[in-house]
This record gives sequence, structure tokens and C-alpha cells, in this order.
Amino acid sequence: MSKSKQQTQQGGTSRSEGIAYQELLEEEVNPVPEVLRIDDCADMGSEPLATERYTSQAFHDLEVAKVWKRVWQMACREEQIPNVGDHILYEIANYSFIIARIGEEEIKAFYNTCLHRGRRLRDEAGCVNQFRCPFHGFTWNLDGSLKTIPCEWDFPHIDGSTFCLPEAHVDTWGGFVFINMSDNPPALSEYLGVLPEHFERWPLENTWTSIHVEKIVPANWKATMEAFLESWHSMMTHPQILPYTADSNSQYDTFGDHINRTITAMGSPSPHLKNVPQQKILDSLVNTSGRMSQESEVTDKVPDGLTARRYMADTNRSQFGEMFGMDLSDASDTEVLDAILYQVFPNFVPWAGYNPNIVYRFRPNGNDPHSCIMEVMIMQRVAEGSAKPPPVAVRRLSVDEPFSAVEELGALGDVFDQDMGNLPYVQLGMSGSKTGEVTLGNYQESRIRHFHLTLGKYVAQ
Repeated sequence: MSKSKQQTQQGGTSRSEGIAYQELLEEEVNPVPEVLRIDDCADMGSEPLATERYTSQAFHDLEVAKVWKRVWQMACREEQIPNVGDHILYEIANYSFIIARIGEEEIKAFYNTCLHRGRRLRDEAGCVNQFRCPFHGFTWNLDGSLKTIPCEWDFPHIDGSTFCLPEAHVDTWGGFVFINMSDNPPALSEYLGVLPEHFERWPLENTWTSIHVEKIVPANWKATMEAFLESWHSMMTHPQILPYTADSNSQYDTFGDHINRTITAMGSPSPHLKNVPQQKILDSLVNTSGRMSQESEVTDKVPDGLTARRYMADTNRSQFGEMFGMDLSDASDTEVLDAILYQVFPNFVPWAGYNPNIVYRFRPNGNDPHSCIMEVMIMQRVAEGSAKPPPVAVRRLSVDEPFSAVEELGALGDVFDQDMGNLPYVQLGMSGSKTGEVTLGNYQESRIRHFHLTLGKYVAQ
């Protein structure tokens, strides 16, 4: 059903003309999960944002004190530390943590600081049976209890029973390890709100990391993340995807303070294009999207009686089902085709559905408000009864290395590089802004506003 005039959501906010996501769901043959039937974006006003949120060292310092020290943040995947003694380092601003498996079912997060003279205990990930400082040799057991003090006679003032490594709180969801630095944080299940319920059908704990790329970006972590919280920049930045991406017809939802969502339909052309042939939709998606199964054998034409969207969904149902050892015959088109992106405040962005799931994470690059670390993970489902493969090693890119240098990313690498072509100039532009303000759209940039409203609540406390 096509709309000739602007659509209006509940609450009165205008939406783009064209076929809305919820209208596409009415064309589904298989049942659509109820969590995808929700269409709920709160009215959050139209006030501008101050550019100092992206450019100010003082605001970065406020974030460290008021946000990073108080939120639940994703530190790693459980399978990155499968054996007792395995550990990785998680760093945020000036903090470093040893995320260690200390028992078959127990993970701890220790501040990576020797309690003697302050040297970092570990410089890299690995597997150990104790944590020994390279400076003087103070040593702690895997559980953080004190093991030995060199020249112990010189430290009568230390009570060995209490001289333990300080810890952050740890919990897990979806195979991810989260940490929280605050003394009395809310339970992770409370913090995540609707997320566990929404992902029940697509459990991420049954996935493994097949691609993991990390890149330093010369822009603030929020500005970089926000390029992935809205789809309508595709018109200018990613024109090659418009024939099959309903960019300005995307749906945006908000759920409490910590969770929001975008759903962008694939196989449905942008409303900025008119009368796109079904064959053009198919050819463009197969060649430039990375949204079709890599195992797909696509015919030269859209079969008679099918739309390109239905044909693409049928292909993915079959190929993803075979790839993952699952029966996806009852999966809806949207679950095997569309871009369904959630954000967990402040910096964790997991995709939902039965596609190989993309996960983003964005962090400050140390204490520099003008650069950040962006990570892209591709999660593949594990066939029932099969052992989970070990995660791939992280591929770290410098500022000058493009995402397209990572061949495994395929067409996604080119899309990410197009975003990288904007972000340094976004940072430069905001740093030299006359008005000192950023103006947002009421609907298409509602996730950005939702994020900043939550950010404001944290920094005000």
C-alpha cells in the first residue's frame, strides 16, 4: 500500500511518504513476532544539542565520571575467555580491566592496577594461573586474593586477607560479558529492559564471532555511533543501496531510558526513487548489500509471481537455515532480510533477526574527545549439536586503513568507508561551529535525541 502524502505517527510526528515498515508486515505470509509489531517512538521535543558534547574535554571528563563509571557496558564475549585463567583487557577512557575466567562458570573483572606502586598488572590478553606485577612481583591469585608480597617483612601494615584486587561488577547476557564500576548498580536484567524479551527468538548466546574489526576514527565516539542510529543519510552517503533500502521509511522506537531501535526494510526501495523495477531491486541488493546469504545462488531474474523482497527472503530462509542447521521455514521475511538495530545505552548496538548478526561497539579513544574506537563484529549462528568455533582474532585498523581492506566484510566494508568519509569532517565542523548547536529531525533522528536525553540524566546526577 503506497502513501501519496506524508504519513503521521501516533503523537503527530510526520513520516516520509512511501510504504511504511508496518505496512510491509501486512504482506507477510509467515507470522511476524509481536516484538516487531510494536511501533512506538516517544515525542522528545525539538531542542538543539550543544556541540560541546562532542568537542569539549570537560564534557568528556564528565562522561567518565558520571557515565562510564556507572553504566553497564559490554566488555567481551564469553567465548573469548573459555578456559580458567583466560583473560582479556577491556579499556575505557583511563580505566583498564582484566576480564578473567576464574572458574568454569565464574568471570571477574579486576581493575588492572597493582596495589603496590600502581603499575598495570597485565599488558596483554592471555592465560595465567596468577597475576604478578612485572615491577616488583606483588602477586594475586586468579580470584583476586593476595598470594605473595616480596620482602614481606617490609609491609607489616598490609593485611593480606583484605589486600585483594578491586573488582567491577560482572554479569552476562546473550553470550556477552558486561561490567559496571558503580558500587550498587541495578541488575543487568533491569538495565537491559525489553532487550532480553525481544531477543528470545534470536538468542545471541548461540552465535560465534566470525569477523571482528576495530578501527580508530578521528571523531567523537558519539558522533561516530550516531551515524549508525539513523538510516536517512543513505540518500547522500550510500546512494548505491537506495534501490533496495527503504531509508526514509525506517521505523524508530524507544523503550525506557536504555533501549532504542531502528528497523529498515530491505527489498523495498527508498522513497527518494520512483518506479524502481523489481529486477533492479534484486540486482542491487545481491551486488552491493551483504544482506543476502553468501551461499546464495541467485537467478538472473525475479521469478514470476514474486516480488524481489519475497524472493530474497525465500532465498535467505533456505540458505541461512542450511548454514545454521535450523528450520527457518516459519521465519518471517523481516527476520531474514531487514536491518533491525537495537542500541543499549551507552555504546552497544546489536542487530536482531536470523541474518548473521552485526554488533557495533563505540568507545572513546583514551581521553581524546576527538577520536574513538569503533568495532564491528559479525556473529554467526551455531548449528544445533555443533561445537562453537573459537572467535576470530581482532583485526585492528589504524586511522588511515579503510574497512574495505578487510576482505571478509565484503560490501559492508565499502559502506563503512563511505561513513568514514563524513565523520572526520563532522568533528571538524562541530569544533568550528558558530552556533555551537546541532539540530535534529523529530522522527528520523529520534534515537539520537533519545540517547542524549538519557545521557543528560546521567551527567546531571
